[in-house]
Amino acid sequence: MNSLFDELLWVHRMIRRDLGKVRELAAGANGDAPAAEIRDGIEDLKTNGPLWRLKVNCLRYCAFVHSHHNAEDALLFPRLRAADPELGPVVDRLEADHRKVSDLLDEVEANARIVRDAGPDEDRTRLAGALDELADHLLEHLRFEEENVEAAMRGMPPS
Repeated sequence: MNSLFDELLWVHRMIRRDLGKVRELAAGANGDAPAAEIRDGIEDLKTNGPLWRLKVNCLRYCAFVHSHHNAEDALLFPRLRAADPELGPVVDRLEADHRKVSDLLDEVEANARIVRDAGPDEDRTRLAGALDELADHLLEHLRFEEENVEAAMRGMPPS
């Protein structure tokens, strides 16, 4: 039987896969990719990629990452705190990361709406920066989480 940590790694693999697409979109925004192509790529991630799928009304999160983080905040993190009280600072950081990712997702969507083919270069630069920052932050978050919660999660029974 898979452990909770193995399930977490499975979700993280899906997120990492979609971050490759996020990097491609950032490069296109920094280059000369048509604005409609960039917006369509973001919309495709929202509707077809697991990174953005499974809209959850709780906390007004509208993306897979949000729902994954919401589930961690509500279901996993209290269990981690109970299983190993020394993980408190790690869980605090993970919760703060979730808030940051939420803000970054909102920023990507807002910038994607305003970028145009003939628009100012600064619009495209802001979108590319938001996409890159999202990818950078999420990759660091995933790494930190995996490195710091594995032992505690592997010891937990599935819920």
